[in-house]
Amino acid sequence: MNAAVLVLTAMAVGVGMMAPAAQAQAPAPPPPPPDGARYIVTYLEVMPTARANAMTMVRQFRDATRKEAGNLRAEALQRIGQLNQFVLLEAWKDQIAAETHAKAAATAQFRDKIKAIQNAPIDERVHFPLSVGPLEAKAGGAAIAVVTHVDVIPPQRENGTAITKQLADDSRKDDGNLRFEAVIQTNRQNHFTVIELWGDRKAAEVHSMAAHTRAFREKLGPASGALYDERFYKVLE
Repeated sequence: MNAAVLVLTAMAVGVGMMAPAAQAQAPAPPPPPPDGARYIVTYLEVMPTARANAMTMVRQFRDATRKEAGNLRAEALQRIGQLNQFVLLEAWKDQIAAETHAKAAATAQFRDKIKAIQNAPIDERVHFPLSVGPLEAKAGGAAIAVVTHVDVIPPQRENGTAITKQLADDSRKDDGNLRFEAVIQTNRQNHFTVIELWGDRKAAEVHSMAAHTRAFREKLGPASGALYDERFYKVLE
């Protein structure tokens, strides 16, 4: 057996030994999404010149959504500082109710109207609850909503789930908090959305400096798979 053959044989053996080790280190696949409520977060970005028209459309769609069977909550938010960006927050009693809404004629018509004035495609994310409180919250004129996309790398899914749940559990006790929800995307369980509602901007800022918030951000850093995307909104009446 010549030297070249010996080298190739050794390489093949080495690769064969590495494969089981790599497989053993692969993260376990996430479990199927549980039955129960679905939380939908839909991001909209329209042309700046069309924002007034879009505001009317999202309000009308929100109001119609509230009347649909299985709807638990429907809200419309407008981003502070970027008034041509909106978020629709919906809660449904189960996956079937959410799917029925998605297939409804009114939903299709709304999407077609938005498409005509959009700057970017509609971005819809379906979730199941991780840590949520009461569905209803009274938001006064000074209230501030915060919607944050949290992304951890797949091997850190379980750790990301634990620390995000802890953040929500702790933050609902903060002064000025009206709502604090952490939900998990059904199709990517290493992606989370954190939904907050505060009495005013000062309460949100105090929360950002709280020990438990800073500890969460510290733990999240090494596990993060993307930029921490925190956005502030006002609730549309």
